[in-house]
Amino acid sequence: MERKAKILVIDDDPDFVAVTKLVLESKPYQVVTAFDGDEGLKKVRDESPDLIILDVIMPLKDGFMVCEQLKRDPELRKIPVLMLTAFAEKVGETSIALSQGLTLEAEDFIDKPITPTELLIRVERLLKKFSL
Repeated sequence: MERKAKILVIDDDPDFVAVTKLVLESKPYQVVTAFDGDEGLKKVRDESPDLIILDVIMPLKDGFMVCEQLKRDPELRKIPVLMLTAFAEKVGETSIALSQGLTLEAEDFIDKPITPTELLIRVERLLKKFSL
């Protein structure tokens, strides 16, 4: 039997996490969740996911900081990161500079809201590209 790809979803919006988990579990994916950056980083180490879906705008540690920490860690930097954000809509409400997003080493970047179909396409593409 083929091993299920493990996907870690890090987002501070419980409704978004629940919906995303449902969408991903409609395919043969195992989904692990975290609701803030620190919990996300801990789960990455504990769970060794095949892919990380990471929200940008979160309290305490934003997605840019989490991504930067992941990419600096030799053990974790190979895990593809799909950055997900409502950033375009919230530019005035956040202290995060847009230029930060452009210097990121994330493998993909999409704006919320995203359709389930588009999410699954992006996830599948990244998993294929980065699978061993």
